[in-house]
Amino acid sequence: MSLYLYAILQAENLDLIKDLELKGMNDQPVQFHALLPFAIVYSEAQQERYLASRANLITHETVLESLMKAIDPHQAVPLPLQFGLVVDAWEEVQRDLLIPYEDQLTKLINNLIGKREVSVKLFWNQNEELNLAVAENKGLQQRRESLMGKVLSMDEAIAIGQELEAAIEDRKQVIIEAFLNTLKPLSHEYVEGELLTESMIYNGSYLIDWDKESEFATAVEDLDKQFENRLRIRYNDFTAPYNFVNVERE
Repeated sequence: MSLYLYAILQAENLDLIKDLELKGMNDQPVQFHALLPFAIVYSEAQQERYLASRANLITHETVLESLMKAIDPHQAVPLPLQFGLVVDAWEEVQRDLLIPYEDQLTKLINNLIGKREVSVKLFWNQNEELNLAVAENKGLQQRRESLMGKVLSMDEAIAIGQELEAAIEDRKQVIIEAFLNTLKPLSHEYVEGELLTESMIYNGSYLIDWDKESEFATAVEDLDKQFENRLRIRYNDFTAPYNFVNVERE
């Protein structure tokens, strides 16, 4: 029997979820197995590997979020495991994960108690921002107008292109620095993620006190107003803390 793994808890926290009924991958019941001092959240795997389809990803996340909702975050926070983790036996979990990384896992779990991960993704319309940059810079506006309708030399095209690129980059950095300067002081830890689309200019995750989420959300709303609703902001206030559970391999 193969096992699909979702999360790690301290074994002492099993009483908090012993009556929780969840369905996981392939509609299999989610179970809990103690491997002292930890407990593993799992279900019986019906496949050797799981594709990262939308349905599978949602199922995995739903199990984690259900655990987080069921447990008082001031007592325990489940340590999420990567999507698609299938093992053949508990001995494999002990040998490859729990024994060599016991101290790290314990510290990570303790670090998450009373905290949550929130994420902020910023998107903009680059063409609109470029027009604003030109409108606000008289010198750049005049140079751009002087070149309209003219056949540009290679040097002229490169020069105006670099100037426009610098102007748009400056605007981007002003926005990013404003968010960082406001939000980082409200968090314990911060991780910057990769940009996923051309219109995304910022992707950051913050580890904050669980009870201070409303304060953090208000700060994001105030920043949105500061930039006159030019940004599309995707704010997630409830997600498994993947960005703050990295294990350093020896």
